[in-house]
Amino acid sequence: MSRGPDKQFVPEVALEKAMQIFWAKGYAATGMAELQEQMGIGRKSLYDTFGNKRELFVKALQHYSDNVVSQLRSELKGEGPPLQNVRRLMHKHLEYHTTLGSKGCLLGVSMAQCRAEDDVEMAEVLRIHMKGIEDAFYKTFKRAQEVGELDGSTNIRDLSRLYMGILQGLALVGRVEVAPAVPNSIVKAALAALEKA
Repeated sequence: MSRGPDKQFVPEVALEKAMQIFWAKGYAATGMAELQEQMGIGRKSLYDTFGNKRELFVKALQHYSDNVVSQLRSELKGEGPPLQNVRRLMHKHLEYHTTLGSKGCLLGVSMAQCRAEDDVEMAEVLRIHMKGIEDAFYKTFKRAQEVGELDGSTNIRDLSRLYMGILQGLALVGRVEVAPAVPNSIVKAALAALEKA
């Protein structure tokens, strides 16, 4: 029995396109016909490769999170003192989220449209991705304690959750705030908290 014809598209490229659509419009406002058109694949190929809209969204979210968390970890593990890497990361995100046309964070956009009691499964997916960001900060703050940049009594789990929340909030604020004063204040206060920890 011969196998079917080879795919006429690259799944990774199609998934990236789907991710961009979900990111720009959100899950609810994105239709399958639009996804099919923008991804450049037929209906059967879309379902055979990625599943239904929900399954495609979860795959797109995973693709986004894998890239973001991997990049976050890499930047936080860069050369130099751990807290210097945190400061550099925060300023980078500040610059990105105060750029005109910022789409924010796909995770944050998705969280804004999801309620745990309405969609238990999706809420769990989003929590797992948030935990990846939290853990990246935790490992960095742990190293900061080990080298004496942070006091040993500092609750670095709480600090990690604070910074995860700040990054998500900064991304959402950047979608609507055209003046840099508010995002600047957020980052300034976040970094000031490190000096007291």
